[in-house]
Amino acid sequence: MERILFETEPSRYKHWQLSFEGSVATLRMNVQEDQPLHPGYVLKLNSYDLGVDIELADAIQRIRFEHPEVKALLVESAKDRIFCSGANIFMLGSSSHGFKVNFCKYTNETRLYLEELVDELGVRTLCAVNGICAGGGYELALACEKIFLVDDGNAAVSLPETPLLGVLPGTGGLTRVVDKRKVRRDLADVFSTVAEGIRGDRAAKWNLVDEVHPRSKFDASVKSAVESLAAEASRNDSGAPMAIEPLGGNYTDDAIEHRYVRVEIDHEQRVATLVMQGPPDGEPLDASGMRAKGKDLWAWRAFRELDDALLHLRFNFPEVGLLLVKTEGDAERVRAIDDALLAARDEDFFVREVVFHMGRVLRRYDITARSLFAVIEPGSCFAGSLLELALAADRSYMLDDPDQPVEIALSAMNFAAEGASAKGASAEGASAGDGESGAFRGFLTWQGLTRLETRFFG
Repeated sequence: MERILFETEPSRYKHWQLSFEGSVATLRMNVQEDQPLHPGYVLKLNSYDLGVDIELADAIQRIRFEHPEVKALLVESAKDRIFCSGANIFMLGSSSHGFKVNFCKYTNETRLYLEELVDELGVRTLCAVNGICAGGGYELALACEKIFLVDDGNAAVSLPETPLLGVLPGTGGLTRVVDKRKVRRDLADVFSTVAEGIRGDRAAKWNLVDEVHPRSKFDASVKSAVESLAAEASRNDSGAPMAIEPLGGNYTDDAIEHRYVRVEIDHEQRVATLVMQGPPDGEPLDASGMRAKGKDLWAWRAFRELDDALLHLRFNFPEVGLLLVKTEGDAERVRAIDDALLAARDEDFFVREVVFHMGRVLRRYDITARSLFAVIEPGSCFAGSLLELALAADRSYMLDDPDQPVEIALSAMNFAAEGASAKGASAEGASAGDGESGAFRGFLTWQGLTRLETRFFG
């Protein structure tokens, strides 16, 4: 199978149209039937495959970094009477089980990133459902803060996986229906068994959508609502946009090479070794210096490279069962960078976004679905933000040799509150001071706990 690449940009989008008008961004879904990621299926009815979601993930990143003026996002369809019919069933039918798992994981991560626009930035989001909205299409709508449904006797929202496929639409679908939209559980049960979905006023009454409007008033109602959401939004970022530029990695059958991250594949042993380099000497420690460094800022570039490597391991090297994780560099320099990022995050939206991005990459690392072994050896820099790689690993192996001292270290980024003191730790164990409450909640996992809390739970 041809190697899947995960970098793109708006001029190369095939399936999405991203536009901006004042403080409102519009993402219009227009899936091209004859341009699937791999040959062998047709993307009918605005159904999606991995290629569609790669573009969606890129668009969300660009709204965060390149468009600080955006306060509201409208997600809609460019096709008449069709919003999205969900994941392409023929693509799924021709895929291996491992690919299906990673595909579903990636799509749900992308929808979580869409939700984080609201939670982290205060960007308000609205999904305009103009027709068929089924399965993963409704999950996309559920990821938005508000859902408007056209009332034309045909448009409906549905999760038809159970009656049609015999599977339960769990994490992306029913979890959001019940936990996020607070739909009664008995209604959610009925909803998940009705293949044709729920229409009109009934959908609004069950809280499956927020508002229902006739087709003659739908566009005007959506436009008015989006403008109101933009006026109410709490995002107030200033400063010049920061362009997301290509990483320019080198990919072969046996390796992934980036500036700060490299991966070597041992196909026979089914083992991959990932090495992440710590920050180089001379990294800026203030907001203005970080902005001037831009795309080459270690904290941004290194974690972008890590994210790219993790995705390549998921999809392009499915045979790899064990990932050995190593670091190289100066642990004290990592801690200094961590402290500088936290100190500068409120001075420049770019720095704040870099910190949020680091957290998203670490959460992707958490659910890599490989055995993760951290190897802590002389020359390692498992400290602060890079210590998270060891804390999230299934096992950590640390050399205990008096002649070759090895240490790990904590920084404020490892704690659930800003201002926590940090102390170094040797092979005998780690210690930390009490954390203070603050705006920064640490690099939380999807469970809402730090990795320290997860490892030492209770």
